Amino acid sequence: MARRFTGAFTQQEAIPGDAIAAAVAVLQSGRLHRYNLTTGEAGEVALLEAEYRDWQGSDYCLAVTSGGQALQIALRACGVTPGDAVLTNGFTLAPVPGAIQAVGGKAVLVEIDENLRLDLDDLKVKIGSSGARVLMLSHMRGHLCDMDRLMTICSAANVTVIEDCAHTMGARWNGTRSGNFGKIGCFSTQTYKHMNSGEGGFLTTDDAGIAARATILSGSYMLYGRHGAGPDAAAYEDARYEMPNCSARMDALRAAILRPQLKHLDKNIARWNVRYAVVERALKAHNRIAAIDLPARETHVGSSIQFRLPEFTAAQCRALISCAADRGVELKWFGAPEPVGFTSAHPSWRYVAAQDLPQTDRILATLFDMRLPLSFSEADCALIADLIGEAVNEVAK
Repeated sequence: MARRFTGAFTQQEAIPGDAIAAAVAVLQSGRLHRYNLTTGEAGEVALLEAEYRDWQGSDYCLAVTSGGQALQIALRACGVTPGDAVLTNGFTLAPVPGAIQAVGGKAVLVEIDENLRLDLDDLKVKIGSSGARVLMLSHMRGHLCDMDRLMTICSAANVTVIEDCAHTMGARWNGTRSGNFGKIGCFSTQTYKHMNSGEGGFLTTDDAGIAARATILSGSYMLYGRHGAGPDAAAYEDARYEMPNCSARMDALRAAILRPQLKHLDKNIARWNVRYAVVERALKAHNRIAAIDLPARETHVGSSIQFRLPEFTAAQCRALISCAADRGVELKWFGAPEPVGFTSAHPSWRYVAAQDLPQTDRILATLFDMRLPLSFSEADCALIADLIGEAVNEVAK
């Protein structure tokens, strides 16, 4: 009988006790709406916005209902209108092209390289051929591309960068946090991200006009003065008349749950990276597995791990999913012809015009992905890595 892992890949750590107490206090008050405040009260959402702004190192922060809503609001705030071309990664998750489609944009997909990062040579080509003036850059699965070179390319072409940081909350490139390179950073606090409020997200920026437009878009009505990390009233003079209300406000309950978690975030990032390193070492030692290289300039957040099996056929990849599952290991395969759960590839996004991405397709054909929740111990991670190796060897026989 093969060894088995008996843990759950979707089981997160418990919400901290201080977050539970804060949530109970909000529930007892009955005032869950972010603007339902007593005289002189800041409110949980405004306090969270100020705290996240300070942690992120941005000028402004807006809390919203989800990372996907942050992406849509960011596109609208940057002036994307129906029919506009918007560049994005050929390898990402569905909410990214979904946000582009939701605002009427036309996604232009850019190739990725062997290490899952945006191919910057293809980016230059696609900027020229598409005429796009916005790049929605997905730091997919926590992997930052060469942000210095990317920003040089985009600045020279007058392309506005929106960073999708759903997988890189706390990651850095050359010491600068992800989300602080482009015009806007978008973050998620969905359960499987780095802070857990079920659903939720942030939008950060250093641009007062963008912050004002985003705040009105989020559904502030004329209550924007009650935000904890927004611009001065003058920034809203035009935005309050021009931006539609998209009703994407974060509520006080979610903010109360998140504020204590933010205090533990840096410590948890270090914990994720320890677990990542345990699995990474074992994968790199296997002669059939191609691990994903992490550049020296990148400070990673290892809440998931990816690897490739370049010599495997599609049939072997399917077999590996089954063999790993027999050992209690839940792998996701990006080469599957049909979307499964949260996992999909660009051919299944039929709301996006079909595009030729041979390099991306070749990479995704043997790409596997696995969550590393903090509910796993280091010993768990070592066992899981061993079991992956065993499953690969079994399939390769």
